[in-house]
Amino acid sequence: MRLTSFSDYALRLLIYAARHPDRLVTIEEAAAAYDISRSHLTKVANVLTRAGFLNSVRGRSGGLELGRDPVSLPLGEVLRVTEPDMAAAECFGPEEIRDPNRPGALDAAIRDALGAFLQVMDHRTLADLLADGQE
Repeated sequence: MRLTSFSDYALRLLIYAARHPDRLVTIEEAAAAYDISRSHLTKVANVLTRAGFLNSVRGRSGGLELGRDPVSLPLGEVLRVTEPDMAAAECFGPEEIRDPNRPGALDAAIRDALGAFLQVMDHRTLADLLADGQE
């Protein structure tokens, strides 16, 4: 399973916000903390805010805060939002665009593996990622 940098950045931004529950965090400081492009992180923040994972406060002293309790935020839910094409991979597409030479058993194996991956991620929460204590 290969995740995009978008999902990686999303999880990092959520971790950063969760580690600073007493204040609003800015995209600039999170970008600096993780050495990530500010423009990339802005796109990530917009998606996370629309999904309700983050709350955005506008204005001069605005910033971001978690929109949900880390204990009740499954990682699988975040990945389903940040990796919308994960389940739309070629082997899962409509029958008319599927490669007719690829065995159906291979498609089933990949589908099962993806399901197992998401099931594991559904049992892990943002709170689990906070346990290691690193910024």
